[in-house]
Amino acid sequence: MARSPSFDTAFQQVLRAAQTGADWAFTRLYESLAPAVVGYLRAQGADDPEGLTSDVFVKVFTASGSFAGSEAEFRSWVFTIARCRLIDARRAKTRVDDAQRLNRADLSDLHGTTTAAAEDEVMARLAAERVAQLLGELTPGQRDVLSLRLVVGMSVDEVAAVLDKPPTAVKALQRRALATLRRRLGVQTPGSISAVS
Repeated sequence: MARSPSFDTAFQQVLRAAQTGADWAFTRLYESLAPAVVGYLRAQGADDPEGLTSDVFVKVFTASGSFAGSEAEFRSWVFTIARCRLIDARRAKTRVDDAQRLNRADLSDLHGTTTAAAEDEVMARLAAERVAQLLGELTPGQRDVLSLRLVVGMSVDEVAAVLDKPPTAVKALQRRALATLRRRLGVQTPGSISAVS
């Protein structure tokens, strides 16, 4: 599991400096958490995870003066903001139907713009779509838990704080999500045959 770098004992000093407007402190907070936020948003299927991450940190930096707590609580707070921004982005997104996308693809082929780079982009997009498809088969709660646990590397307690759920519910969501993905991928766990009676 990926885990954001920790500040250890210096976190409170960095936070206080950020709250007073010190640029170096904002940079340190951003560099510590932004890669994990991008990973979380990417795993959640955000259209522009980098842009959305920028939005998250604008909110973090403008609201940091009201934050009080530990480093773990700060991480949870940042990912709560990321989750809210993702929900807002999904609500605001306009849907383009498949026919419009096909028409645009046909037009680009007519204009001869298909190149090796475009083919690479298509292959990368197909792989991302496969992951998104698999994650799309999960409930929103299961998707949130897996993204925060596996992509961001949060503990069960941290995920519980972000999602405002008890840790037992987070564990149950994770267990069901992994079971769904195993079934979908045809993966059997050791002892799964003997466990079924």
